[in-house]
Amino acid sequence: MKYVNDTVRRQDRLMDEDRARELLRTSEYGVLSMADTDGTGYGIPVNYVWDGADSIYIHCAPDGHKLDALERQPGVSFCIIGNVHLLPSRFTTEYESVILKGTAHIHLTAEERMKALHLIVDKLSPDYRSIGYKYSEKSFHRVNIIRVDFSEYSGKCKHVPNAD
Repeated sequence: MKYVNDTVRRQDRLMDEDRARELLRTSEYGVLSMADTDGTGYGIPVNYVWDGADSIYIHCAPDGHKLDALERQPGVSFCIIGNVHLLPSRFTTEYESVILKGTAHIHLTAEERMKALHLIVDKLSPDYRSIGYKYSEKSFHRVNIIRVDFSEYSGKCKHVPNAD
């Protein structure tokens, strides 16, 4: 996965790659955007876990609209929003965002799906890991996993001096 910030129009708002990776690692959710089954845009907020390399995993039902759309067109983008601070008196907003581009994969092996569920439990329910692993095994037949492999990403932020 390549960090590509040279295409960001506002070069004065570039985010440091380390901070972009930190947001990717720690954020609870992002917005997965794809082409809908009718060709229009379709974006949904989802929980996810990053594998520490080039991919994220998203859990979902074993069938549904999102999977139908990804089956037809696997190219996606994923947006993570970090710290946001509305500054009404200054008519602006402080923010952080990371945009990733990649390809979704929906036909994973059972082994990879279970590994992903464990990663999700580790991230979102670390204090309940043992129970979460058991729950993952019991509900495995009711869950599908989407893996998104990213080719590139970029980060942007705006910090306003004396924003308080």
